Amino acid sequence: MPTVSVRRASPADRLLVERLWLMFCHDMSEFGGQLPNPDGRFRTERLAAAFEDPNWAGYVFAGPEARPVGFAIVRDLNGPVRVLNSFFVVRSMRRAGIGLQAVAAVVAEHPGRWDVAFQEANGAAVRFWRRVATELADGNWAEERRAVSGRSDLPPDVWISFTTAQGSFPPFGGQPLP
Repeated sequence: MPTVSVRRASPADRLLVERLWLMFCHDMSEFGGQLPNPDGRFRTERLAAAFEDPNWAGYVFAGPEARPVGFAIVRDLNGPVRVLNSFFVVRSMRRAGIGLQAVAAVVAEHPGRWDVAFQEANGAAVRFWRRVATELADGNWAEERRAVSGRSDLPPDVWISFTTAQGSFPPFGGQPLP
């Protein structure tokens, strides 16, 4: 299994994350019908918040040869429940353990309560996030459906909630954050 390194995104990473963001949004458009703006970009509010809002954080994942393989965006860092707002791994690295290593490292950086949303129509995400919750929270997690804010035309998102302990270390050979 390839290993992944995970680090907090710096302002110098913004262009890299913007490029990965386009791939993420393209993948997600299959499940929500989003179209790019006239300039070819998708909405970027969450992306901007990861670099501009102190209550948000972005992370960059690197795989073989230190090449970028994905990112995560976390919000509500100062709240009682952190939300994994966006998570992406490039297709060539999926199903290789990279995603599980990366999310374990991100979650270990912010122990406590977590919420993760995904679309039920995205079967790979359903399986992945249930496995993540089972592995990281020792099977102690909950799942519910919540309406998508401002989008009554979409089916509800699936939300998984779990709690991680203080001092937990990323399993699966993941690298600790610098």
